[in-house]
Amino acid sequence: MRAAASAVAIAMSCLVLCQAPVQAQNKEATKPIVLKGATLIDGLGGKPIPASVLVILDGRITAVGSAKSVKTPPGAQVVDLKGKTIMPGMISNHSHIGIVRGLKAGPDNYNRDYILSQLRQWEAYGVTTVTSLGLNAPEFYDLRAELHSGKAPGADVFGADRGIGVAMGAPPAAIVPVGPSQIYRPDTPEAARAAVAEMAARKTDLIKIWLDDFGKMLPVKVKPEVYAAAVDEAHKNKLRVAFHINDLEDAREALKAGADIIAHGIRDKEVDASTIDLMKKRSTWYVATLALDDSNFIFADRPKVTADPFVNRALDPTVKTQLEDPAWQQKVHDAPGSERARKALAMNQKNLMTLYKAGINIGFGSDSGVGLRFPGVAEHRELDLMVEAGLTPLQALTIATSGAAKLLKLDDRGVLKAGRLADLVVLDADPSTDISNAHKIAAVWHRGRPVAASIGTFAQR
Repeated sequence: MRAAASAVAIAMSCLVLCQAPVQAQNKEATKPIVLKGATLIDGLGGKPIPASVLVILDGRITAVGSAKSVKTPPGAQVVDLKGKTIMPGMISNHSHIGIVRGLKAGPDNYNRDYILSQLRQWEAYGVTTVTSLGLNAPEFYDLRAELHSGKAPGADVFGADRGIGVAMGAPPAAIVPVGPSQIYRPDTPEAARAAVAEMAARKTDLIKIWLDDFGKMLPVKVKPEVYAAAVDEAHKNKLRVAFHINDLEDAREALKAGADIIAHGIRDKEVDASTIDLMKKRSTWYVATLALDDSNFIFADRPKVTADPFVNRALDPTVKTQLEDPAWQQKVHDAPGSERARKALAMNQKNLMTLYKAGINIGFGSDSGVGLRFPGVAEHRELDLMVEAGLTPLQALTIATSGAAKLLKLDDRGVLKAGRLADLVVLDADPSTDISNAHKIAAVWHRGRPVAASIGTFAQR
């Protein structure tokens, strides 16, 4: 059974190796493709469907359900997936592209070839849509158009243009050295409005504002009158605003100013009733990015993680060398910053559960593409940490698929149902019973075609 499924993947792997544009592939898809026999997780949170049938035509799902309710169309190409599990492709609401390559961050990394390699890696790990939440150079818009149309391989991409920070403050140039065309740092309300107007004219998907002093490491934060003007201008242009925060007080102030998305978890204090009320009043989305703090210590605290083939295949050689260095591991393990990160993660997980139980809209993201949050790997780690926090595997998967699609206001993906894009992941085992089974990727289908025969094909280089 397993050999038969592998044979199907190998027979279709030329579609991956040739890297033909998805659009061109779909033009050739003149007959239906039927994925038959798998347990199906539809992304809506319901009980998985055993022995399912999913019909694809021209990149979209035309029918899905049990074998009793969905018939195989005449002349269809049938792929036997008995023993496998299908779930929707994951959607990241908080990632970054073209920032870090290996151990080096810099504006030179923001180039088409490298970014496409990152997007192919996300795709290979089952993340078929990515939101680059700020720090984007002008090249972003050409790339977005190519990915939206399927003219380039890799995860589809949305973004928040440059975003708004502050001189001498966040985002810190020492940690994230980007070019002048990748960030605005306005010092007056008028300058903030002008920055938002420019981004709106370029048809950005979102606006990003950094409101954090990185544990008082930075001397300044964006002034309230500056970010209030930016939010007001964004809303006048029918754009939603995501705030980078760390502390409860900053989250409150962002919400009072009209934040639509809290782009990181609250990590200094327990979230309180008044903050929850503010979130409910604005129908705010909350993206915890649990993997952010976890990545600051996990590779030192648990060195065997690096040896896991699921992780190891994604690593640039220079990163691999560092992570495997015992001296580096000991230094990071003992660092005061690591202990702060451990406590921040625990608080973040607690607040995630409080907000989930309160009915707050929860998005999905790991801040991947920065630091040691590797494209694709970080999203799977986020799933693990969400379940560790107290969510069921199915709840975490629902957030990572249909929930993340709702945050982006996308009604064409994130769910396996008729009319949606056929973005899906084929797994060797059911992740709704054990979230670690999400690592067991047999194949990834993007817009109705298999595009990743094996993880690691497009690892960072």
